[in-house]
Order: sequence, then C-alpha cells, then structure tokens
Amino acid sequence: MLELKTPYLLFIGHATDPLSIKMAKSAADWSPEKCVGEVRSHGCTVTTGMPAMTIAEGIAAGARSLVLGFANSGGHLDEQWLPMIHEAIAAGLDIISGLHDRLNAYEELVNAAAQSNVRLLDIRHPTKRLKTGKGYRREGKRVLTVGTDCSVGKMYTSLSLTREMQRRGILATFRATGQSGILVAGEGIAVDCVVADFIAGAVEELAPANAANHWDIIEGQGSLFHPAFAGVSLGLLHGAQADALVVCHALGRSSMRAIDNRPLPSLTETIALNEQMARVTNPNAKVIGIAVNTSSVTAAEAQDYCRQVEQELGLPCVDPIRHGVAPLVDQLEEN
Repeated sequence: MLELKTPYLLFIGHATDPLSIKMAKSAADWSPEKCVGEVRSHGCTVTTGMPAMTIAEGIAAGARSLVLGFANSGGHLDEQWLPMIHEAIAAGLDIISGLHDRLNAYEELVNAAAQSNVRLLDIRHPTKRLKTGKGYRREGKRVLTVGTDCSVGKMYTSLSLTREMQRRGILATFRATGQSGILVAGEGIAVDCVVADFIAGAVEELAPANAANHWDIIEGQGSLFHPAFAGVSLGLLHGAQADALVVCHALGRSSMRAIDNRPLPSLTETIALNEQMARVTNPNAKVIGIAVNTSSVTAAEAQDYCRQVEQELGLPCVDPIRHGVAPLVDQLEEN
C-alpha cells in the first residue's frame, strides 16, 4: 500500500478538456473526503467541483499533498509549473504525480524536496520487480472492464461495480491499473509504464489467486481497436484471466480519442475481439454487460439507447452514473 498523505490539494493547471483532468476528477468523485480543494491557473475552464484555492489556502485547510491532477499528450511536465511545485514543496507538501515524466528526474525538485523533508511520488512508475505472465489457472474470480476506445469510463465502471458488490456483501476488491485508480485506491500498478513483456505478469501479480468466492475488479486501459494503446489492452486481457468482461463505451463520440477520422468499433465487434483475446488465458471468458457514458445525451435518450442495446445484444446495458450497475452485478451473481 502506498503511503499517500491526505488530504489532497488538486492542481489542474489551465486545462480546458474535462478528460484531461481525469486524475484530479477521479479523486474528487471517488474520495472527496481525501480532498480539500483545487488549484487552477488562468484560462482553466474545467473543474473537479472542489473549492478553488491557492496553495496557502489549501495548507490552511489541512492539505498534506499536492496532486498534479492533469494529463496532457505524452504525460509531460510543463516547466511553467515548476515554480508552483517549488512553492508547494517549500510549504511542506508532498508532490504526487501521475505523469510519464518523473519528478525525481528533476534535480532541482529532488534537492528542494530533501531540504523541506517532503516526498516526490511518481505513482505511475512501478517500483517492484515484475515477471512475465504465465497464464496458469488461478483461483478466485475476476472481472475486467474493456472499451471501444480509451477514456470511456472503464475506471468509473470498475469502481461502481466494486462498490455495489461490496454493498451486497460480496467479497470484491478494486485493482487499479492506472494513475487515477492508484490515487483513489492507494495501491496498484500503472500498466502503461510497465515494459511490454511484463504487462501480463504485472496483472497476474496485481490480481493473484484468491478465495473461490472472491472477485477482483480489474480496471481496464485503452482499447484493442486504438492504435496507440492496444498493446496495453491486450496485456491486461491475458494477465487478468477474467471470467467476466464488461464493455465500456462513450455514446456520441465520432472518432477515437486523439485520432481524427477513425470511427469507434461497434459493440458487436468489440465483444467478439475481446472475448477471443481473453480466451487465450481463460477459455470461459465472456462479456456479461455493457456500460455506457451517456453524458452527451438526455436522460430519456440514454434510457432509449440502453434498452435498444439490450434488445440487440441480449445483455444488460447501463450508464453507471445515471443508472447504477445493479443489472451488471446481477449478471455476475448468476454466472
């Protein structure tokens, strides 16, 4: 378990895309008791919903860590944020980053942190030695969320499933595979920073053999259909050895994220390919339901779409935020 000091002060910079602050938004949505506020820069047009604060105001409110809660293309640390990070370090805050660029690669930050006796935490980068995957059958039950695209709600669906299952008294554990999930759960492995040969092995270690009636809910990443992220998605499918898959989809998206003129695959295509790949390590793997982000349409349109999908595919279809995930958990209990 990572020792992440809370409460968090969430830094979102000058973000204008809601999806670009998913790390900060995840903490605010799923662990609001761990957050005191957000720090915004001039030009920022999105929010986590937390109160806007300066670093000094955040410390006065009890903050113990500054979270770099934004994600840009490539996960780079823009040097314009260094003065603000120095301010937080000097004020005694740990710095938590989910970027690909490592805070600990900046000598000036390392020296400043040492002088202030605070920590630089690069939670996206695994610190343990990992092994290659074997695909040997292991006890316990596992669910993996998969997607038609990246950023379609796999983490929110996984957390929703975990919460509903625990509410019912089912033994269930959320397994974080990205920096946002790690911030919420306090542990996990960000698989997009694992050397490709070790992705499946990392997931086997993250969700090891367990009691026969215990469910691991494994957060999915990327999509088998996305040219940039399919490798990570495939490693997750093989390492998870999932009994059940939940397909996640964003309604109304015209092209795959960050790629022009590339339509999303159909749900039927997504089900077929993910089941085929999952069965490499679990011959019985199957999709048990669909989770859709319907935020682009009205509540009535969302209901109509989900009912249409259910009729076409014979699987439950819900928006985890609008409808909850009870029908998906019902399917898991039946299988």
